[in-house]
Amino acid sequence: MTIDSVFDLEPALRLAAFGCVFGAVALWEALAPRRRAAFARRRRWPHNLGLLVLDVLVLRLLAPGAAIAVALAGEARGWGPLNSSALPGWAAVALGVVVLDLAIYFQHVMFHAVPTLWRLHRVHHSDPDFDVTTGIRFHPLEILLSTVIKCAAIAAFGVGALAVLAFEILLNASAMFNHGNVAMPAALDRALRWLIVTPDMHRVHHSVRYNECSSNYGFNLPWWDRLFGTYRAQPVDAHATMVIGVDAFRDADELRLDRLLLQPLRETPGGYSINRRPEPAPIESEARG
Repeated sequence: MTIDSVFDLEPALRLAAFGCVFGAVALWEALAPRRRAAFARRRRWPHNLGLLVLDVLVLRLLAPGAAIAVALAGEARGWGPLNSSALPGWAAVALGVVVLDLAIYFQHVMFHAVPTLWRLHRVHHSDPDFDVTTGIRFHPLEILLSTVIKCAAIAAFGVGALAVLAFEILLNASAMFNHGNVAMPAALDRALRWLIVTPDMHRVHHSVRYNECSSNYGFNLPWWDRLFGTYRAQPVDAHATMVIGVDAFRDADELRLDRLLLQPLRETPGGYSINRRPEPAPIESEARG
């Protein structure tokens, strides 16, 4: 596969996947919402979607196709263990997706652990509601930094271009799905969260409680939280009533696009999420809330 063919496919595939998943989750939210929204869609969605448009423009201007370009360069030069392995093509793609997902898990933890990075990532967490547009609400500087980290992981491990393309599509789709304000049967949620991060699993991570915010870091694959001890099955409060967001940014004015872009320059009263002393939590069960 040539660099031109991959570059030609990537924007169209990602746009098609985005449109299908966004539309499906938005419809699901309208038909079977999990929670009552704190703000109407018309107050939040234009600003969250505006942030997405800025993210796309910044990436296309400063780093167009960077991840796939690094992957193709690695394939040509034999960078990393995956490029030098004798794995069949399908296995190399699958393993590449898993490796990148693990890298994004550790990146996510780092964005909660480092104060400067938390200021950027806080833009995502400060959404007072939790729905499909929360999954695309990221500061442009976080998107750029994430791209640099992703490219470093691709080069270090030798992840191929097809694996990168598959991962990018899966990550975008799963981020919209697991931020969905959607109701599903508890038994289905328990089964799915062994394979993919579900909305109920990830919603715990968006809790205003510090100890809950410091759990469930996975975006796509749910295994890393269980493996590294950051898994929390359910929130202390029920899903329908738990408080979402960041205490310092709950006013309606904080929903505005200009405030979101400037938010990293502002302090967070009480520090950043991962360095807080854990709150005592009751015994949890998979079926709660």
